[in-house]
Amino acid sequence: MPTPRETILAALHARLSALPATALRGDVLPERVPAAGFLILRDGEPGEPDVTLSPLRYHYQHRAEIEAVVQGATRDVAFDTLCASIGAAIAADRTLGGLCDWVEAEAPRPVDLAVEGAASLKAAVIPVILHYSAADPLA
Repeated sequence: MPTPRETILAALHARLSALPATALRGDVLPERVPAAGFLILRDGEPGEPDVTLSPLRYHYQHRAEIEAVVQGATRDVAFDTLCASIGAAIAADRTLGGLCDWVEAEAPRPVDLAVEGAASLKAAVIPVILHYSAADPLA
């Protein structure tokens, strides 16, 4: 049986997979960027939990990351569209079906990356904070 952390990350990946961009999880950068762009969900860090003792619960503010990449002549518009679609997907259900207390994305910090012999890439890491509780730090 998967842990709450894995269940939440899988649910977030499933939500990202419904977007037009190709969504990967913990994968390497592909050689080619699809027309709609691609996303890579990184598991990130759960951080130090706050603990309550009765009942014993570990409360996390897990910081996952979404790497978003687009390429092409209209990369600025494509990047903006991709980021807006990520925001809309998260805002549509901020509890991921009741798995989390709250999910919130932070603003991206985009960079343009030159590619020799091809159109430039526009990319950013989008931090996503997952608020959830677990009965055990390893469960």
